[in-house]
Amino acid sequence: MAVDPRQVLAGVLTLTMFVMLGNMIKRDHFDSVHPTVHNTNKASEHGLASVAKGTDGPWKEDGLTMKPCWEKPVLEEVDESQGYITFSLTNGPEYHVSQIADAVVVAKFLRATLVIPDIRGSTPGDKRNFEDVYDVEKFIASLDGMVKVVKSQPSGLSARNLAVVKVPNRVTEEHIAENIEPIYRTKGNIRLVTYFPSVNMKKNKERTKTDSIACLAMFGTLEPQTEVREVIDSMVDRLKTVSRKSNGQFVAVDLRLDILEKKGCHKNGGSGSKSCYGPQEIALFLKKIGFEKDTTVYVTQTKWDSSLDALKDFFPKTYTKESIMPMDKKDKFLNSDTNEFEKVIDFYISSESDVFVPAISGLFYANVAGRRIASGKTQILVPATIPGSSAASEEFMSHYVSKKNHFAYSCFC
Repeated sequence: MAVDPRQVLAGVLTLTMFVMLGNMIKRDHFDSVHPTVHNTNKASEHGLASVAKGTDGPWKEDGLTMKPCWEKPVLEEVDESQGYITFSLTNGPEYHVSQIADAVVVAKFLRATLVIPDIRGSTPGDKRNFEDVYDVEKFIASLDGMVKVVKSQPSGLSARNLAVVKVPNRVTEEHIAENIEPIYRTKGNIRLVTYFPSVNMKKNKERTKTDSIACLAMFGTLEPQTEVREVIDSMVDRLKTVSRKSNGQFVAVDLRLDILEKKGCHKNGGSGSKSCYGPQEIALFLKKIGFEKDTTVYVTQTKWDSSLDALKDFFPKTYTKESIMPMDKKDKFLNSDTNEFEKVIDFYISSESDVFVPAISGLFYANVAGRRIASGKTQILVPATIPGSSAASEEFMSHYVSKKNHFAYSCFC
């Protein structure tokens, strides 16, 4: 039977129309689920995350890396003093950042010589040298011309002739003048112990004289020493490699079970807000704001615990340090008598991930947020209980970013 060419042409046109209609419906559906954020250049100019090109869902493009906008105070020869300030770094890198800043501010104000600190753990005798963890040459070079630094405590200086002085985090010039300088002038040498009345990383309403000093000390002095940096880089590379379906992007979640147990994950004072979230709550949060099942998730818990199964059931690509660290590095960095290396690795991976989710409130969250803001990695999502089936990730942006109220915004522009 002869085929009418006009019928063939009509059939092809009809089929083409159905395909085009199907594509239009499909496109409209996904646009409504994942609305496009327009004017991404404007968002980047202000350091806020914008929607990544070619991706759907909660993944965002990094903002622009900001530049330091502090001025380095100069140390003049007439300012030099014979007195020394000693101190120790304690409790992990999130505390180290603040302890360094306070010590440098005090040393600059008193025109004292700063002694490179040691690093102490939570148990007696748990002590490391600064250079075991951090780049000591970078530290000294960063403070050159501002504060005089020596690598070791002079032989004549001992605990017996050092006055111990407590310093509140974010110490002010007024506090130094009234409470620390008189002791320093009398004793000649002091040992600082920083305490934390509260977790306060919000920027000051007005710039203070110590802001530039604190900015440099907080963001320009501490970097991991070479071997630690190599381990961090290898783990980040591993996480990116297993994240091919999400363009190498991964989520870091600060979720440490020992801290969760201490905090109890209860509501704060009956106010309705929570200070921490468990594995299942984090899994539901990530799912409801649009992260797909094949999303790679890094948790700061060192070794696997059965309670993490609730997270892994939702996101099979969930990893701990133990599962992605190079085998030949585990003895030194995971099986040592101290967990100092583990804390440092977590701090820097959380600072460099594409998305950071603080399951636990506190200084780790606050100081990781500062590093991320400085580098333009502003997608910091604070978890919350989502009553419905879904929500936009933008609704959970950290106030440090959405309100630009982190101290980092006083330091970078």
